[in-house]
Amino acid sequence: MSETKTKTKSKTDTIEALLSKEPKGEVHSLEQILNKLPEADRREAFRILYGDLPEPLVIPEDVQRTAEARNFDVAAYKFHAASEQRRAPRLVRIGVIQNQIVAPTDAPVLDQYQALADRTEEMIHIAGRMGVNVLGLQEAWTMPFAFCTREKMPWLEFAESAEDGPSTRLLQKLAKQHNMVIVSPILERDDVHGGTIHNTAVIIGNRGNVIGKHRKNHIPRVGDFNESTYYMEGDDGHPVFETDFGRVGVNICYGRHHPLNWLMFGINGAEIVFNPSATVGALSEPLWPIEARCASIANNYFTASINRIGTESFPNAFTSGDGGEAHHDFGHFYGSSYVGAPNGARTPGLSRVKDGVLVTEVDLNHCRQVKDKWGFQMTMRLEEYGKALSEAAKPGYVQQIIRDSGANPTGSRS
Repeated sequence: MSETKTKTKSKTDTIEALLSKEPKGEVHSLEQILNKLPEADRREAFRILYGDLPEPLVIPEDVQRTAEARNFDVAAYKFHAASEQRRAPRLVRIGVIQNQIVAPTDAPVLDQYQALADRTEEMIHIAGRMGVNVLGLQEAWTMPFAFCTREKMPWLEFAESAEDGPSTRLLQKLAKQHNMVIVSPILERDDVHGGTIHNTAVIIGNRGNVIGKHRKNHIPRVGDFNESTYYMEGDDGHPVFETDFGRVGVNICYGRHHPLNWLMFGINGAEIVFNPSATVGALSEPLWPIEARCASIANNYFTASINRIGTESFPNAFTSGDGGEAHHDFGHFYGSSYVGAPNGARTPGLSRVKDGVLVTEVDLNHCRQVKDKWGFQMTMRLEEYGKALSEAAKPGYVQQIIRDSGANPTGSRS
């Protein structure tokens, strides 16, 4: 057997061994728990939790067979909108992919990247087979989420050019092949500006062109997620990318905790906002089902929330700066990717423990229909808030508090 064949077989064995593992002690999904309820209770629970549930879409048999053979889930749904007399439906299929890393974190950098590229490519082909028009990948999809380690090497070797790096070139080919817009979040190295590093989403058009990019606006400094070791806040505002399949924004990970971040994508005309993420259960899981749905409601656009899965262990132990013991991982990425609609409805989530492709067909006319119903944009009073926020940003700002002159100033009771 040649050296090339040996390497290929070794890589395949690594992938197959990893994909055969099931994490212990983790619930598959919230939906799996709810499905244990009696039928009437289950229906009512889903109605209360998820709103107007979307209609399941048929998954072709060959797609289902491939997904089962390659050990990932495929789920597909359709949100309905009202028929209009003066506008034709604007049907778009939104896709998201969630996955675990494939090669171990002590493998050579090129092997880690190539294993992830191969795994992601096979799921992109399934998304294409399902007719996806706009696809979002998870945050830093080309690498393990090594930013917890505070180590620069070897992790910065995963950084690449947003315009012509290896992942962009791969996805340009796939985007053109499937007539699909792809949102590709990567670790960017900007060699034009001194090799600076950014957490960046590259928007690749359905003709294989690079439409543009957006850099992460808010950088966490929370426990293990102290990412400012690697990159700082983005410098390109809140761009919305006009594509053949609607106007697309990208609110990267920690930005979902900032309502004004969501707001600005809406003000700039977004109809779909992707939230590529990497977040673990012990930290954020109760927030996950809420924040993107709230953004859909407040801003009248569709949201697509993507979270990776699995537990990533690193060669060298690291601490969180909280007095706790050093550790090699920082918890379980719980997946649960979903799509939210402007009327507050959402799809069921993908698995907490398994790779998956979620396809959701929407009518973008639904965005304006909900705007007309609720009038949030018409009543938002931007000028009023703009003045208040400008004042609040000044060093000498005085809070607008009207105090009870007879109250105890400390707030305590005698």
